[in-house]
Amino acid sequence: MIRLSYRPTRLGPVPAGLALAFALLATPAYAQQQDEQLWLQVNTNVPIADRLRITLEQIARGSDRQGGLYQTEFGGLLGYRVAKGIELGFGYRKVGAHNGNDSADEDRLRQQVVATLGPFVTRFRIDERFNPGGREIGFRIRPLIRYNHRIGAGKLALFVSHESFFLPNTTRWGQRRGYERMRNIVGLAVPIGKQVAADIGYLNQYRVARGGSGAEMDHALTLQLTINLNAFAVPRVHD
Repeated sequence: MIRLSYRPTRLGPVPAGLALAFALLATPAYAQQQDEQLWLQVNTNVPIADRLRITLEQIARGSDRQGGLYQTEFGGLLGYRVAKGIELGFGYRKVGAHNGNDSADEDRLRQQVVATLGPFVTRFRIDERFNPGGREIGFRIRPLIRYNHRIGAGKLALFVSHESFFLPNTTRWGQRRGYERMRNIVGLAVPIGKQVAADIGYLNQYRVARGGSGAEMDHALTLQLTINLNAFAVPRVHD
């Protein structure tokens, strides 16, 4: 059974790592367009073998500006622990657009490496986007870092995370190469029994001005539930 899990530090003097993580939350104060959103995600981790697991994923995102539910994602991720604290993953997602979201539905493949280093969790992910608007594949590079800081003697923890999106190629259906956006989250990791945990936080997503479009900033309340069947534990990171 895989034993990858985040290990938050105990509450005490705020370490330099936490201060640096908070600094990652600093985003541009001005954006041409802003939006209030709600992000919901449920991950269910199912063990297959001692080092192998599959995660079933469901995501729903709502937007004030886009008239309610604007994006859904359903998929799975196969994870394999190659060494203590290091896991490789390969997955698929079906992405749907709704209401005011004028993006096309997409199929996405992804590969990732997740490493747990004490209170830090890092993830390096590469996405391949398949869009009905053209045959070109849109690639995305998404490095993420998360810091967990334990509060008290239990498993309650404060966390902060930062993720950047780099697009290495341009496609005819709309992807433009370059640095596209960042996501920063601050929140609480809350245990709910032995097999369920929740991450509740504030997410700030900033899309830089590029290609003639103005900058955009989203303010989201985010809730992620992680269900570990048979006490199966993996690092928790948002998508």
